[in-house]
Amino acid sequence: QVQLVESGGGLVQAGGSLRLSCAASGRTFSNYNMGWFRQAPGKECEIVAAISWTHGTTYYADSVKGRFTISRDNAKNTVHLQMNSLKPEDTAVYYCAARAGTTATNSHLWSSWGQGTQVTVSS
Repeated sequence: QVQLVESGGGLVQAGGSLRLSCAASGRTFSNYNMGWFRQAPGKECEIVAAISWTHGTTYYADSVKGRFTISRDNAKNTVHLQMNSLKPEDTAVYYCAARAGTTATNSHLWSSWGQGTQVTVSS
């Protein structure tokens, strides 16, 4: 297991930007795929973006393509989610997650999770 701690959430107006960070510890960070998920009230947890441990291959949900960027720094054991052009529908608790092996879009297949950080986008 790897331990994850998110930071960077907050309140922002529509059209604004936020940068989420996730600090990892415990295991070899570079061997893990990293992902960002979100859960809005009354909705299921959904994947936002993921980045593989092998070649840094990225995946984005259709709803965030062109607006969000995931990146990782293996030397600093961190992963970031740059969120631009935020919309009210982006409001949710955002979670950082780690998974060995291959990436996956199903949240149940990810083994390590952070505590979450709230992102609120006002209209």
